[in-house]
Formats: sequence, structure tokens, C-alpha cells
Amino acid sequence: MIASLLRLARPKQWVKNAFVAAPLFFTPSALSWASAAIVAQAVLAFSLVASAIYAVNDWMDRDADRLHPEKRHRPVASGAVAPGAALVFAGLLLAAGGALALALPPEFGAILACYAVLNIAYSLGLKNISLLDVLVIAISFVLRVEAGAAAIAVVPTVWILVCTGLLALFLALAKRRDDLTSDLDATHRKSLAGYNLPFIDTSIAVVLGALLVGYLMYTTDDAVLRKFGTERLYMTAPFVVAGILRYLQIALVEKRAGSPTEIALSDRFLIVCVLGWLAVFGYLIYA
Repeated sequence: MIASLLRLARPKQWVKNAFVAAPLFFTPSALSWASAAIVAQAVLAFSLVASAIYAVNDWMDRDADRLHPEKRHRPVASGAVAPGAALVFAGLLLAAGGALALALPPEFGAILACYAVLNIAYSLGLKNISLLDVLVIAISFVLRVEAGAAAIAVVPTVWILVCTGLLALFLALAKRRDDLTSDLDATHRKSLAGYNLPFIDTSIAVVLGALLVGYLMYTTDDAVLRKFGTERLYMTAPFVVAGILRYLQIALVEKRAGSPTEIALSDRFLIVCVLGWLAVFGYLIYA
């Protein structure tokens, strides 16, 4: 039961909450042991609340998940966790995350509450509406960044918010593409009725074009360069381009973009791109 509840919480998905720590990374003047501890608490609060929502989502989707070749193995769908136990577990996780949030600035708690409400609404029905389903995912990532900024009382740049939203939107569209290439239809996910491969591929091209332009503008923006005291942020762009091309290869050639988290944690090329970007960006703004 403990192992099944742990799977229900989906701890691997907590990697998404690294975006909560992004504002601290991009604000060298705010970096300290105290701020790092605050951000760690914020990440944990977000992770617990996210796990509560995953449990609720699995409870609601248990019948549809039984029709999916992979999701049928989820704890509730497979019967490893009883539906009632899943709801109780979700309530405990939500209470624990809320308790941690109370010790942080009120703005953080408000954003976390918005995230919870938005994602519960997603589970209740927004996920069934094409376009809204992927937009909610993108907004959720932007809220993570906003929450991390609120926790340490800094203001994130519009470039970071835009790039975060576009990146998340790209990943969500790639996931929908994987659903279509896996021969899933509206009987599994109602929103798929509003998608086809030409639309998804065109949307991905538009989003990625905007993402690359937005990131290049960010690395050459005068205000950003003055803030960091360097004119070489453009040196991080090759890692971004390489990472995007690799994910496109995974989605369009290998056709296995169904789990962005699994890919991010297992694909060596992507891991090298992310670590290289972090290393170069960190060196340029901290050295």
C-alpha cells in the first residue's frame, strides 16, 4: 500500500517544480542560505499540492485510464489503491502543502491556491476542452515561476514568464501528438476530438518559433544584460536550440513524447543540454 500511494503521488513529476526555484537562480543578488531555504520550502509545498491533484485526477480518470495501454497500470485504475483511499491521501497531501505555504509570504500562498483551483478545474472538465487543456498546462508552469518569485519577493522578467509558458505549451502539444500517433481518440481523452496531426504540427512550429525568438531577444535585451553584467548570454542559445531539436526528434521521429518528465530524466542528450545551459548561464551571471 505504501509503495502504491507513493506511485499515486508521482514523485518523478516533482521535477517540474524546479521552475519554482528559477527566480532565485536568475537573481544573483537575492541568493543566500536563507533564500535557498525559503525556496526549498516553496518547492516542497508545490510538490505536495501537485501530488494531491495527481491523486484526485487519477481517482476521476480511473475508468478512462483502464483503456490506456500504459495508464491502466496507475494505482487507482489497476486497483492497487481503493478510490476512497486515494481521496483521503489527496486530502492529507493538500493539508501538508497548505501548512508549509502558511509559513511563506501570503503572495506565495495565493498563487499556490490559484494553481490548485486551476488544476482541480482541469481535472473536473477543462482537460476535455481542446486548446484549453494545453493552455492550462502552460499557465501552471508560469504560476510556478510566479510563486517562486513571490516566495523571495522578487519580480520575474516578462521574458522568463513568456519563455516558460511557450516551453510548457510546446511540451503539452507534443504530448497530444503522442496521443494521436498512439491511436488514442476522444473515448480516452475528449479534447483529442479537437486535434489532428496537421494542426498539432503547425501549432508546434508556431510555438517553437516564438520561443526561440523570445529567448534570443531575452539574451540580447539591454536591461537584462545590464542586470547580469555580461553581454555574452547569447552563448547559452546553442544549448536551447539543441535541446529543442532533440525533443522534436523524440516527438516526430521516435514518436515517444507521451511523458515529458520521463524523457527529461532519462534522455542523455537532453540532460547534457540542460546541464550545459545551467553551467554556462550560471558561470556568466555568477563568475
